[in-house]
Amino acid sequence: MNKNLPNIFIGACFFPTTMNHFDVVIVGGGVIGSAIAQQISRYELNVAVFEKGSDVASATSKANSGVIHSGINSAAGSLKARFCIEGNKQFNQLSKDLGFSIKWVGKYHIAKDENEEKELLKLKQVGIQNGVTDLEIIDGKEVAKKEPNVSCYKGLWVPTAGILQPFEFTIALAEHAAINKVRFFLETKVIGLKKQNDKFYIKTNKGDFSADIVVNSAGVNCRDIISMIEEPDFNIYPCRGEYLILDKKYGSLINSIIYPVPVKELGVLGVHITPTIEGNILLGPSAEFIDEEDDVQNTQKTMKNLIIEAKEIISSIPEKGVIAGFSGIRCKLASEKEGGWADFRVEESTQTSGLINLLGIESPGLTGSVAIAKEVEKLINNHKELEAKSDFISKRVKQKRFIEKTTTEQNILIKQDPRWGRFICRCENVTEAEVINALNNPLGAKTIASVKYRCRAGMGRCQGGFCTQHIVKIMEEQFNQNINNIKLKSPKSNLFMGRTREVNIYKK
Repeated sequence: MNKNLPNIFIGACFFPTTMNHFDVVIVGGGVIGSAIAQQISRYELNVAVFEKGSDVASATSKANSGVIHSGINSAAGSLKARFCIEGNKQFNQLSKDLGFSIKWVGKYHIAKDENEEKELLKLKQVGIQNGVTDLEIIDGKEVAKKEPNVSCYKGLWVPTAGILQPFEFTIALAEHAAINKVRFFLETKVIGLKKQNDKFYIKTNKGDFSADIVVNSAGVNCRDIISMIEEPDFNIYPCRGEYLILDKKYGSLINSIIYPVPVKELGVLGVHITPTIEGNILLGPSAEFIDEEDDVQNTQKTMKNLIIEAKEIISSIPEKGVIAGFSGIRCKLASEKEGGWADFRVEESTQTSGLINLLGIESPGLTGSVAIAKEVEKLINNHKELEAKSDFISKRVKQKRFIEKTTTEQNILIKQDPRWGRFICRCENVTEAEVINALNNPLGAKTIASVKYRCRAGMGRCQGGFCTQHIVKIMEEQFNQNINNIKLKSPKSNLFMGRTREVNIYKK
């Protein structure tokens, strides 16, 4: 941005020059915002994404189960069901095009007794109505043949469910969009929004911009964005879900995703046990309606309850096998008293033309993200004639991890650059070259977490205890980052205050 360009002031509203103008501005760089950016990056549009975090997938989009849902848990005829079914069918091709991993492990919903079996029958019927195929209720003994650690009365087998790494998927969407000239403004928070003379004027902590269309995909903050320009007709009820991560050595406990009968009164699916792409197991999530949408703490009481509820499904789960915990916030349009369930809202404002809102996007939002993006594309097309780019790059190529390569391939890389032969993260076998590649990402994200989510350095048993210091050194020496500005994961998460001989932490 050229700071010497003139600016025009009219009243109290700041009108930026054309250098700061975009056809479409997307507020929020989670999986939905990134999917929209990736979808419309194929057209001749000048597009920007404003993300208040230090990277995409910095909030709920990284803190979920990473399940590709099948469509049996969403009410027939709902937008949740429609987008889930449409999205599920697209993941095989998306994985090939964008270079992220998926596994179709399937899932079991298990019943403890005859009463819970009735709930399995209801789930199966909903699935059939939604078009989910190959659903089968089987005896507990048959479940045990595939899942020997699971004891149940009956199980509903859902073969069209899968898993992915949610942060990897979101990053793949965003980086593919960036490769196709979508601009990502990280650590950029929208603090003002007005519309005048058919243009939106957007004030951020990083400057002022204008746009013809604004897409509000701000997750739990979606109401805050609308409130800047009109009176919202809804409320957001944040619901925190906490998870525990088991060490990889316990990965053989399950082969599929294991769900209990859903918890009706909260509009959630209950504590389930989920395998991950990399071999860990997730326990969770909990469901707790909270007052603050950014309260992502892990609580001792909930962590204990997660173990108790998980042990009801698999009694042999080891408490000492937990290596980390995390939590995410569901964006709910219905309160706990109302039962917690409400459908997605994907719509253009009836009061403000060109303001497209995505409201109440919770599970199965990740599964439905690309389908939702295509719906938003249609809404944008009502305002702008979408012309396909002649130079659109259709594939995002992701290199295999060093540890996955053959010995011959590894030796060739090390001869070309010895940094391929220096391991930075021992737990996950990540090399110095992989850390450097992660820091060279198209979005310009440079935090410890941005490295972690791109190459897994810091995700192992020691949770960064060994590798963090080495990553910091690389950031300081090879990327010329001031050590006092290096952050863990968010704009205010600086790792260092200064050198110990220069800083008196007790000084007021």
